[in-house]
Amino acid sequence: MIKRIYLILFLGLLLLTHPGYANEPDSAYVFSYATIKNNNHNGLHYAWSVDKDCWHSIGPEMRFLFSDFGAWGSQKRMISPFMFQDQNGLWHCLWTLNNDVGQFAHADTKDLYNWRSQSYPTVMDQGNVLDIEVSYQKSSACYLISWASEQDKGLTYFKTTTTDFKSYTPTQKATKQDRPGLRTEVLLNGESLSGVIHKVSWETIDKLIKHQEWTAFHNQERAEECKDDPVRFKGLEDLSAKLTLYPEKSKKISDMLIGAFFEDINYAADGGIYAELIQNRGFEYDLNDTQGRDKTWTHKKAWSVTGQASFKIDTLSPIHPNNRHFAVLQVNEPGACISNSGFDGIPVMEGEKYDFSIFARSLSDSKGGLKVTISDRQGNVIGEASVKKLSSEWNKYEGVITAGKTVDDALISIQPVEKGSYALDMLSLFPQNTFMGRKNGLRKDLARVIADIKPRFIRFPGGCVAHGNGIDNIYHWKNTIGPLEARKPQRNIWNYHQSMGLGYFEYFQFCEDIGAEPVPVVAAGVPCQNSSIGGHGQQGGIPMCEMGDYVQEVLDLIEWANGDKNTRWGKLRAEAGHPKPFNLKYIGIGNEDLITDVFAERFSMIYKAVTEKYPEIIVIGTVGPFYMGTDYVEGWKLASDLEVPMVDEHYYQPPGWFINNQDYYDRYDRSKPKVYLGEYASHLPGRPMNIETALSEALYLTSVERNADVVTMTSFAPLLAKEHHTQWNPDLIYFNNTEVKPTVDYYVQKMYGNNSGDYYVPGYIDLSTTNQEAIERVAYSVVKDSKSNDIIIKLVNMLPVSVHVNIDLSKFINTPCRGKLTVLKGNPTSKEALPKESEIDMDSNTQFESAPYSFSLIRVGL
Repeated sequence: MIKRIYLILFLGLLLLTHPGYANEPDSAYVFSYATIKNNNHNGLHYAWSVDKDCWHSIGPEMRFLFSDFGAWGSQKRMISPFMFQDQNGLWHCLWTLNNDVGQFAHADTKDLYNWRSQSYPTVMDQGNVLDIEVSYQKSSACYLISWASEQDKGLTYFKTTTTDFKSYTPTQKATKQDRPGLRTEVLLNGESLSGVIHKVSWETIDKLIKHQEWTAFHNQERAEECKDDPVRFKGLEDLSAKLTLYPEKSKKISDMLIGAFFEDINYAADGGIYAELIQNRGFEYDLNDTQGRDKTWTHKKAWSVTGQASFKIDTLSPIHPNNRHFAVLQVNEPGACISNSGFDGIPVMEGEKYDFSIFARSLSDSKGGLKVTISDRQGNVIGEASVKKLSSEWNKYEGVITAGKTVDDALISIQPVEKGSYALDMLSLFPQNTFMGRKNGLRKDLARVIADIKPRFIRFPGGCVAHGNGIDNIYHWKNTIGPLEARKPQRNIWNYHQSMGLGYFEYFQFCEDIGAEPVPVVAAGVPCQNSSIGGHGQQGGIPMCEMGDYVQEVLDLIEWANGDKNTRWGKLRAEAGHPKPFNLKYIGIGNEDLITDVFAERFSMIYKAVTEKYPEIIVIGTVGPFYMGTDYVEGWKLASDLEVPMVDEHYYQPPGWFINNQDYYDRYDRSKPKVYLGEYASHLPGRPMNIETALSEALYLTSVERNADVVTMTSFAPLLAKEHHTQWNPDLIYFNNTEVKPTVDYYVQKMYGNNSGDYYVPGYIDLSTTNQEAIERVAYSVVKDSKSNDIIIKLVNMLPVSVHVNIDLSKFINTPCRGKLTVLKGNPTSKEALPKESEIDMDSNTQFESAPYSFSLIRVGL
């Protein structure tokens, strides 16, 4: 923070005193280009020259513009960019996206580094778009865009025109005469590169250089790690500090600050917190769930047959159109069975009861029953139940199985007592001992560890999950309510399956059970910007002719949650077992979306409809996936223009970023939308969760708490991850079938969640050092909880030495008393550190030693 000011002053002084400053040219040349390195993923680069002969790379090869088209990995490429300046001085860049699509990319900027939203117009029904060029047509006051395309008869040229780079005339064939031929070859650092040269003022180039230098400095800050502390703080001895508080300047802050964000990623739902023990219970798994990457991921996944029997998948006369597939088991000799291995095995505990259910019908003359057994891998039966008689019609059969011993990886088997043909579907094995004893409920230990954070809200069902991979994969809440057999499963954007057994009713019920506000997130009429199925990226969004129906779906959600039991959707909620409204207050619209015209049109339509019909609902908008950049800027602009009450910010950063950005929210305009920091986490190379990541988050949260008048909600992400099934690291809570493994970072969330306040007490900490890097690694926050009348002091020390703090509590405490102390500390690489609780003697001037690499929390009643 302060060292940034020093850097700016130093750079300014350097420019003013540099002996060659007066000799710099009035103008020079900038060369814009991209390379084929990293499969064209490195984006737009610049070089400069005073004579078009000797070129100097800016960076080198710093990325000034990044293509955001399509999925990570295969897409987001920039091929042959063409940059030019229009008649009004605005710069534009157009580029080829890949070798297949009939689209190109466009973005514009005033200064060559702050680029506005990208668009991807379709100009070819068949064929690709290569080697784009643009020229201004003075006679018609428009811009002619031409390109080459690989056609059946070879390379063919095409063209279109535009006046605003938003609407384009129909594509026509072009000739070579339509091509301005402005691309040129430049020799840069011994490499011949193709691009476009423009003459610009030296001031323009100078700003690019300064921007690159600032970015390099910023990246250097981000890269700071504790492993370098022995050098960084060589010779540093224990510090002393005086913390002075000013309660007369206390301000009201949010009492909703710490929440939780549940996304169905890393098997967080099926195989995770959703307590169902049978995998692929409805035979709805499909190769498309994994985009064909797992060839075993078929309708038969996790199922096997033993004995004289076979089974196939059928779709004729299913129990419900939303669950079309079911198993047909052909038993040739009694004793054969079909078995399910669960999610990495079926865990059962001795003495516990498990509810078994199955939809079944006999397809032959046999009307015999079923024997249902749970067995270990050695074939020993440890629990059983039976179905006495089947009919020729679909019926649901239920029973209870008591486990005779504890087994981590059991199997469940269904054995017809007679030979014949049987249709089976929606087989379920559910522990009765769920969280709060709920039917179709949650795994008790996982739900409990989340509840122990005392989150003020739960955001669900996910971010990327909500808007899906492609328009057809958008998450629709109506598909997740009602009887389980009527819910509509679908592929998960994280490349597995969503049974929807954990649906909107279960999410809302969990929130109510733990006293958290529900915060559902719905798509803003566009799919994930990284979509790869059904097209690339936003795909034009839901067609506007269908948006009315989609808007109604969002409005119906609010009625379902809040409506009287006599309303259409409130009645369905009541029939599900909750006649009273859930009292929904918040709804998120969109997630990390590209803030394009496509998005803005659809978001605005949904937002206006919700606020018109339900003005009491707080809508949470989105400002992209990063703490800076085009989507962040354009998202904030859109939200401010629409007066959206709150926006959702996301950023995943290394510890160095959190250390060096504690002033991030100090500068936020309080008259604009409030902030929900919906996704954040500190990460290191290799993605461990340890004391270093935990303390960097604790340190940053002191500044968030200081700014909790504008940052009203926060949630770490992702929340859950099943071992051996992770698509994302790091995560807050890891687990397997029998164990829950909270990370060090989890305990930071728990300490904040259990010790929140509703008033912030300003203060000042005076450290016995002028070392700015040391000062940045010591932080505090003091809040008051008006309900308990407690003062809560949080102290974070990310230094390798102790800090002896004199806490001036003279305006709070007149006589000695005892406070509660919780300390989380350890070596920066420690992954096993746990908070320890004790008591502390306190008086008007409390002396406290903040241990090296520690987060200390003192709570005292007034």
